[in-house]
Amino acid sequence: MSGASSPPTDSKYRRRFPRFGLDVRVNVQVFRGGEVVSLWGRSNELGEDGIGATLTQELNPGEVVSMELNLPLATYPVKIRALVRYRVGLRHGFEFLARSPEQQDTIQRVCEMLAAQQ
Repeated sequence: MSGASSPPTDSKYRRRFPRFGLDVRVNVQVFRGGEVVSLWGRSNELGEDGIGATLTQELNPGEVVSMELNLPLATYPVKIRALVRYRVGLRHGFEFLARSPEQQDTIQRVCEMLAAQQ
């Protein structure tokens, strides 16, 4: 499986922030071969520094994408850039890049709400 990698599982790997289950629509755009390719999918988990999602097509680890997330508590969709950290089939792990203070605040509030629901 070329380009695929799995999430790290050894004891040296620790997430900086916990992840919480979240099912929202995710729209993704990536620039490939001189054109913009649009994908969509559903999230399965959210953390303050990233999101996991299953998409309609494969992305490669290391690709940078633009994402649009319809998060609870957000008045408007959150548009954010992210790095593909891993892929297993159509399931992808993304690390958020260059968040604005407003984006970080929204994501943090959503994570706090999800934590309170557990």
